[in-house]
Amino acid sequence: MRKLFVVGMGAGSVGHLTLDAVDTLRAVDVVFVLEKAGAGKDELGRLRRELLERVVPEGTVRLEVAPSPERTIDEAAYGAGIEDWRRSRAAVVEELIVERMAEGEAGAFLVWGDPCLYDGTIQILEDLQGRGLDLAFEVVPGISSVQALTARHRVTLNRIGESVTITTARQLAATAPGTITNSVVMLDGRAAFKKLAESDLDIYWGAYLGTADEVLVAGPLRECAREIEQLIERERRRKGWIMDTYLLRRP
Repeated sequence: MRKLFVVGMGAGSVGHLTLDAVDTLRAVDVVFVLEKAGAGKDELGRLRRELLERVVPEGTVRLEVAPSPERTIDEAAYGAGIEDWRRSRAAVVEELIVERMAEGEAGAFLVWGDPCLYDGTIQILEDLQGRGLDLAFEVVPGISSVQALTARHRVTLNRIGESVTITTARQLAATAPGTITNSVVMLDGRAAFKKLAESDLDIYWGAYLGTADEVLVAGPLRECAREIEQLIERERRRKGWIMDTYLLRRP
């Protein structure tokens, strides 16, 4: 049987690895990386390599890299497009496990943020198990972007007696401002918050959290929306990609 670990790595900062994650990476035989193609995307792979160099003694762990399938976004068939993309990723993951990992070895997948928040690696491994692939896996969480965001802005995620919603930009676009108390939005990139810019909500926004490129903005949404939108456009031009998270909160 092959043993796998799904390890959360935060937003690319070595400080977002837990001690459990470091111990796991030092104990496995191989670390798998799915690299995205495109302008600036090679930096994502480089950050993973630098992280491994910081925490794993040289020559003790193999690094196996494969290209990550590109995701095509078709608004008219969004669900079907995501499912096709997930199946393509599953095929790559299966090939990595079968072809580049021996029976009895242990391997790890490094996952941006927290594996339990909007990441498909767990589901892919469950599907492979269901199709008969002989593997077992564990999840080792890291510091999530949600934790990093609230820590950097020095605010609590929840206030006494209030609930918290973690949602997507797609869902936020269809949300009435009056229904929001505390909503965390992950990986917007298209400034969906600007549709709520006339509301009385506050925003705590951050991109590249915990890294040297970190950008933070906080304040009333009506005052900050345009500034954040311009930052998103600037950073995407500069780096070719952006990973942002924000909290919308009713004062």
